[in-house]
Amino acid sequence: METPKNPTSVNHRIREGLSRIAMALRIDDWNRSKTSGVNPTQLAILDLLDGRQNGLAVKEIAANLGVSQPTATDSIAALERKGFVAKRSVGTDRRGVNVGLTPDGHSLLEVGEPTQSLAERTVEALTEHEQEDLLIMLVKMIRHLQEMDAIPIQRMCASCRYFAPFAHSDAAKPHHCNFVDAAFGQRDLRIDCREHEAADPASRAATWDVFQQG
Repeated sequence: METPKNPTSVNHRIREGLSRIAMALRIDDWNRSKTSGVNPTQLAILDLLDGRQNGLAVKEIAANLGVSQPTATDSIAALERKGFVAKRSVGTDRRGVNVGLTPDGHSLLEVGEPTQSLAERTVEALTEHEQEDLLIMLVKMIRHLQEMDAIPIQRMCASCRYFAPFAHSDAAKPHHCNFVDAAFGQRDLRIDCREHEAADPASRAATWDVFQQG
C-alpha cells in the first residue's frame, strides 16, 4: 500500500533547502563586509537606502531588515559616525527625520560589490527556464509574506501601480511598465525597483489576480 504524502514534511524539506540558500547569502554578506569595513547589518542598511532619494525612517529600516528598532538605531549611529549616512528632516515637523545615504555611502557600496556572488554563481547553474520559474516563485512567496504583513511592501513589479501584467499578446514580452511605457518579459520582473510606487490594496489585489491567471 502506498504511503500517503505528507504536505507538512514537504514544507519542512523546502524550509531546510531555503535555510541552506540563506547560508550562502550570509557568506556573501560577510565577504562584502570584509571588503567594505562595515558589519553585515550596517551593509544591509546601506543596501536598503540605495536608490531611496528621500531616505527612510528608523522604524522603516528596522521593519525592512527584520531587526529591533534599538538594533537599527545603533547600526545607523555607527554608519553616521563613519560618514556613510546622514539624517534629514522630513517636511516641517522637526521630529520627523529620515536616514539617507551620503556620497561616501554610495561609494562604499560600489567598492564593496563583488564581481560575482555565490548566489549569482549558483543561479547560473540553472537553465534559463529554471531561472525564470524560480524568479516567479520568489515573487509569489514575497507577495504572500507582504499580504500576511510579515514584511513591508517590497519595491517589486507585482505591487507597483505602474505594472500592467499580460497587457500584450507577445509571449516574450507580455507585461507593460507604465512608468517607462515599455513592454517587458517574465525574466525582467523586478524584486527591487527604484521607480516603484506602491499601488493601493484594491489595485494590488486586482493586478495580482491578472498576473496569476496569465
